[in-house]
Amino acid sequence: QVRLVESGGGLVAPGESLTLHCAASGNIGGTDALGWYRQAPGEQRELVAERHGGPIVYYGDFAKGRVTISRDNAKNTVSLQMNNLRPEDTAVYYCHYKQRNWPMLEYWGQGIQVTVSS
Repeated sequence: QVRLVESGGGLVAPGESLTLHCAASGNIGGTDALGWYRQAPGEQRELVAERHGGPIVYYGDFAKGRVTISRDNAKNTVSLQMNNLRPEDTAVYYCHYKQRNWPMLEYWGQGIQVTVSS
């Protein structure tokens, strides 16, 4: 029904920046939630940043001030710019979508690896 395809990611040095991209296809509503989560080995999946329509943005506690999320409703894309990356940012990053209205279905991308190491 909805496909989420991530791109970007890879190996970056500490202190550098990286931008991830997600292209969504299907019936994507402008007020539906669209954003990014991440999951490190041995850890729970956690929110990075997500837009819920218009100017409404939710950030993970670690992320605010260090990430920028950009959503283009016309193109059905969402990008995540991460600055000043740290080794603890190493994780698999997942594009995430959830319908605002019933049945409030949720979809995940395959995930892409981000490794921060010198």
